[in-house]
Amino acid sequence: MLTKAPTHAIRIAQPGAARGTLLLAGLCLLAPFFLYLSTVQSIVTVWNSSDTFAHGYAILPISAWLVWRRRENFTHIPMAPWWPGLAALALAGAGWLLATVGEVQVVRQYAFVSMIPLGVLALLGPRLAASLAFPLLFLLFAVPFGEIFVQPLINFTADFTVAAVRASGIPVLRTGARFELPTGTWSVVEACSGIRYLISSITLGCLYAYLTYRSMTRRAMFVALSVAVPIVANGLRAYMIVMIGHLSGMKLATGVDHLIYGWLFFGLVMFIMFWIGSYWREDEAQEPAARRNAPAAQSAIAPAAPGQMARMAAYTLLLAALWPALARYNEHANANPAPVRLHAPQVAWPATPMFTDWSPRFLAPSAGYSGAWRAAGLQPVGLTVLYYRDQDSSRSLVSSLNKLANPNDAWHWTASGTRTEAVAGRPLALTETALQSGKGSLLAWQWMWVGGQYTASAYKAKLLQARSKLLLRGDDGAALLLYAPFAESPEEARRAMRAFLSAQGDAIGAALADAKGG
Repeated sequence: MLTKAPTHAIRIAQPGAARGTLLLAGLCLLAPFFLYLSTVQSIVTVWNSSDTFAHGYAILPISAWLVWRRRENFTHIPMAPWWPGLAALALAGAGWLLATVGEVQVVRQYAFVSMIPLGVLALLGPRLAASLAFPLLFLLFAVPFGEIFVQPLINFTADFTVAAVRASGIPVLRTGARFELPTGTWSVVEACSGIRYLISSITLGCLYAYLTYRSMTRRAMFVALSVAVPIVANGLRAYMIVMIGHLSGMKLATGVDHLIYGWLFFGLVMFIMFWIGSYWREDEAQEPAARRNAPAAQSAIAPAAPGQMARMAAYTLLLAALWPALARYNEHANANPAPVRLHAPQVAWPATPMFTDWSPRFLAPSAGYSGAWRAAGLQPVGLTVLYYRDQDSSRSLVSSLNKLANPNDAWHWTASGTRTEAVAGRPLALTETALQSGKGSLLAWQWMWVGGQYTASAYKAKLLQARSKLLLRGDDGAALLLYAPFAESPEEARRAMRAFLSAQGDAIGAALADAKGG
C-alpha cells in the first residue's frame, strides 16, 4: 500500500549543494585577509620580529585542524545564515575603524581576527558556529598581545628573586629592577620577565584543556593553573640562575647558558604540569549506537538555499569592505603635510646650559625642543617637548616603544607612580619617574597634549586622538617631559618643577597651540 510521507520528514542534503555552500562561505571568510591586508602584515611583522610571538604561525593551522576534527558537524547541523550576526560583524568593523583612527594596533588586530568567527556566525548560523566555538576563538591567540604585562612581571620577578636570595642568607642591595650581590650585579630586563613563558603556557594550556577535558570546570581550573605556574616558575628560574652565577663566581649562567637553563627549566615545569593534568583527563563521550550505526544520509540536513547563502555572503563582503574604505577616507582627510613649527615657550626664567646627558627613548617626532632654566634658590629644570603629526607605526605619540630609558642605558628608572600637580591653578595629572645613573639622580614628570587637552593616560590620549581624527581635526599631539636633578630627596626636584609649571604652564600651552595652528 502506498502512503504519503509526513510533511515534517528530514530532507536529505545533496553533497554537491553542501560542498558549494561551504566553498562560498570559505571564500567569503578569506576576503578579510585581503581587505585588511595592512592589519595582517602588522601581525606577521610582530611574529617575525619577536620570539615571544613566533608561535603565531602555528595558530591558524591548529585552528583548521580543530575544525577538521569536528567536520561531522557540517553533516548533522544545518548551515543557516543568521542575519543578527551581521550586527556583531558591524560592531567588530567599527572597533577596527576606531582603533585604526586612534592608532591602537593591538585593538585593530583583535577586531580583525574576531571578524573570522563572527563571519562564521553570520554565514553558517549560531548552532554550527557554537559547535566550532573553541577552534574559531583559538584564532585570537594569533594576535601578538601581552607587552602590557612585561613591567608587572619584571617587578614580580625582581621581588621574588631578591626575597629568595635574602632568604638564602645572601645580602642584596636593590635599586628598582637591579640588585647587587657580593659577587656581581644583576638586572631583571624584558627577556627575564617571563612573558614568553606565560604566553606559551596559556596558549598550550587552553589547547590542552580543550582536547583533554569535557567539563568546563576542569578546563577553567587547568587554564588558571597555566597562568599561575609560569609566573611562579619564572621567579624560581631567576633565583636559580642568580644562585648559579653567585656560587660559580659569575662564571656560569651569565651568557647564552643563562637562556638555555631558563628554557630547560620551563620545559620541565610544563611537562610536569601536563603530566599531572593527564590524571584527570576525560575521554570524549561516545555517540549513541543508534546514531553511530545509522546511514549518513538519514542524519543529513539540507543546507540553506543557494540564493539565501549568496545574499548573506554579499552582505558580509560589503560590510567587511566598508570599514577599510572609511579608514582610507579618514586618513586622506586628516593628512597634514605642512611641517611642524614648534617654537620654544616664552619662559621668564633665566636659561641655563643643559645639566644632564639623559634623554628619553621615544620614536622620532615630527618636531622637538629641549631647554633648561633655573630660578634663584631652586634646582635647574629641563623641558623636552616631542611633537607628533601624521602618526603611524614609526612615528607615534603613544607606543610601547616610547620609554624614558632602555634596560642597557646608563640611566635606569628606580621608581614610578602617578601624581597631580597644578598648572596655572588647574590640576594636571602626570607620571613621575625617578631615574639614576653613576652621575646622579633625576626626577621626571611626563604627560601628553592631545586635542588641546593634557592627560597622563595612554588610553585617554588614544581616545582623544581618535575623536580628533573622526572630527577631521588631525592627529597632532605632543609628549612633555619636565625633569630636575636631586641629591638627597626627590622633593628638591619637585619644588623646582612645581614652581616652573606654576609660572610657565600657560606659555607651554601657548607654544603647543601655536604649533598646531601653524
